[in-house]
Amino acid sequence: MTANVQIELMAPAGNFESLQAAIDNGADSVYFGVEQLNMRARANINFTLEDLPEIAKRCKKRSIRTYLTLNTIIYDHDLSIIKKVLDEAKLAGITAVIAMDQAVIAYARQINMEVHISTQINITNIEAVKFYSLFADTVVLSRELSLRQIRNICHQIQKEKVKGPSGNLIEIEVFGHGALCMAVSGKCYLSLHSHNSSANRGACKQNCRKNYKVIDQESGFEIEIDNEYMMSPKDLCTLDFLDQIIDAGVKVLKIEGRGRAPEYVATVIKTYRAAIDAHTNGTFTQDKVALWMKELNKVYNRGFWDGYYLGQKLGEWSDGPGTQASQKKLYVGKGVHYYPRPGIAEFKIEAFDIKVGDSLLITGPTTGVKEMELEQMMVDDIQTSLAAKGNNCTFPTGFKIRPSDKLYKIVKE
Repeated sequence: MTANVQIELMAPAGNFESLQAAIDNGADSVYFGVEQLNMRARANINFTLEDLPEIAKRCKKRSIRTYLTLNTIIYDHDLSIIKKVLDEAKLAGITAVIAMDQAVIAYARQINMEVHISTQINITNIEAVKFYSLFADTVVLSRELSLRQIRNICHQIQKEKVKGPSGNLIEIEVFGHGALCMAVSGKCYLSLHSHNSSANRGACKQNCRKNYKVIDQESGFEIEIDNEYMMSPKDLCTLDFLDQIIDAGVKVLKIEGRGRAPEYVATVIKTYRAAIDAHTNGTFTQDKVALWMKELNKVYNRGFWDGYYLGQKLGEWSDGPGTQASQKKLYVGKGVHYYPRPGIAEFKIEAFDIKVGDSLLITGPTTGVKEMELEQMMVDDIQTSLAAKGNNCTFPTGFKIRPSDKLYKIVKE
């Protein structure tokens, strides 16, 4: 962990847009997958081996740590692949690997690569932490622990001076924000049984996010679970008791969301960065929490709850299949050109109209995520308040855009 940092803010990166959003909004570290051997293998959100040097380069410039997730179940036919991936990660300068299989852990140690123990191992006590300290410098605890249990583990690490291979005290990581599932630390077999698609190999079909009927097999009587997705938990949010997590001794706070949009990463990381900094300088208040929660509600969420940390009743289920975000984005068009001297961007409008006063979102692999309000624009060198489908429009941005960038309009739900 970076010196003088109370708690490391760890951001998800499913693509270069999200990676840049994490970098620009205050992440201390990022985690990501390559190819297929990670817990988001099914989705089209993984980097390739060829991307590793660019990931390391961008993050190194900002002193941001990089973590490769290689945390699925590994079979014999995967062994040559994991060695190739780890060799390339080591060569590129990736900081550490997040792992749960002993084959991955052993090979990473063989090539002197830092190891973090995945939550998939389900560590719930100090003796397990001490065992894995033989191999790893950071341990991700089970998602089901309370803050009291986490505080006790952190206290024991300090008291017994439990150190990892680096010679530093073991650091504890916990989940701080994002999707939770009904399984214990992610171990679930529903998808495997129903679709022969294993969640433990990163190919979950998300059976738990659907609504169901309960049927009496003898009589055929049906009960529909009304307005409640009984296996789909609300999203975890620890913002209002983040001070307690930091004070418990947790060293790394993980934000879930490699499958979510880059503006999700930008908003959540920016918000938690502000909260952590407020705690550091003694200005963390519940009034600020209320404002931060409004920001979090703007992006994808299934509603929020405290998870298991505060020992409250379990099972706060979502009441719908999708997001409860207070705003959404509509695709408008794509970047055409940027004129650096006047700071003017040109976009081709391919879908929805835009008008002066609209809130705009621009995303791109290098640009990351930028939000702005449209104050003025031109079409065919004529000042106008509206740009319609088929138009090329120009307006000042204050930042460089690229032809690969996408333009969205933000609308309230």
